[in-house]
Amino acid sequence: MSIRVGLGPVAGPKKDCDTIRNVIMNEAIRVESLVKRFGSLTAVDQVSFTVEQGEIFGILGPNGAGKTTTLEIIEGLQTPTGGTVTVLGLDIVKHARQVKARIGVQLQSSAYFDYLSLKEILALLGTFYPKHMAPDTLLDQVGLLDKSGSKINQLSGGQKQRFTVAASLINDPELVILDEPTTGLDPQARRNVWGLIRQIHDRNSTVVLTTHYMEEAEALCDRLAIMHQGKLVAIDTPRNLIDQLEATYTVKLVMSRPLSESQVASLNGGVEFVQNLDDTSYLLRLRNTPAALGTVLDEIARNDMSLERLEITPVTLEDVFLELTGNELQD
Repeated sequence: MSIRVGLGPVAGPKKDCDTIRNVIMNEAIRVESLVKRFGSLTAVDQVSFTVEQGEIFGILGPNGAGKTTTLEIIEGLQTPTGGTVTVLGLDIVKHARQVKARIGVQLQSSAYFDYLSLKEILALLGTFYPKHMAPDTLLDQVGLLDKSGSKINQLSGGQKQRFTVAASLINDPELVILDEPTTGLDPQARRNVWGLIRQIHDRNSTVVLTTHYMEEAEALCDRLAIMHQGKLVAIDTPRNLIDQLEATYTVKLVMSRPLSESQVASLNGGVEFVQNLDDTSYLLRLRNTPAALGTVLDEIARNDMSLERLEITPVTLEDVFLELTGNELQD
């Protein structure tokens, strides 16, 4: 899958310059041919994308895909091996200090002074920036005002995560970058953080987040980049990525024993795609659901396959990722 971006035909050099200038002004981030190597390991391999101002942009991929390394370069924490990164119109290598003053960052793991209260931590962080928000205002925004006098080790996992988001907002940033903001949280705490991310976005901030949760990416992101083994393999809206699959439904078959090659081949004759998930589980994609499903069931009966369970679901981002990479994305 490839993405092609063009400006379209324009009339004359001045209009060319005006069009390009308008495009650049609407970009919060531009990444071009980004490469990052650690010795012989290429962690980020010729990655290019843009993030528009005011959108929630997600980077989806498993651990080791290059998501965090890409963000660390955008944040000015890593130096690229090759390529360029522009943030809020500034080159991140040449103008790292100016960029850092205008962005907010939540890292995958954060450490705070455990002898300071939440309010004191935010007050301290505020002194690092030319402008900053009042600690009580931030704590109220993330639902922790009643915990302002508490220490970080007195918070639950979900409360800690909300506090790290509050800390990323201390300088009232134009761009907020969140790296795996809900990893390790229970479903309710995860949805609380989702609500907080939407609130940040509603303040006219641009939000960039990484995740390996399909549901999270689909629920939050206006556009989504999928990374795999250091490469960008697709970028579009979640809905458009799903619509690019010709299949409309997936069927998961769980058998009591592995299928033989001939049995798998017989299933392949009636559907678009068969993928082995493990020794006894198989994923099928169907275009014409009633007719194709009937064919599959007929083949199961005809070839004496030991079916234990059958699940039918609409195609999701999980199916998109599986088709693009050949692997399931594990939480």
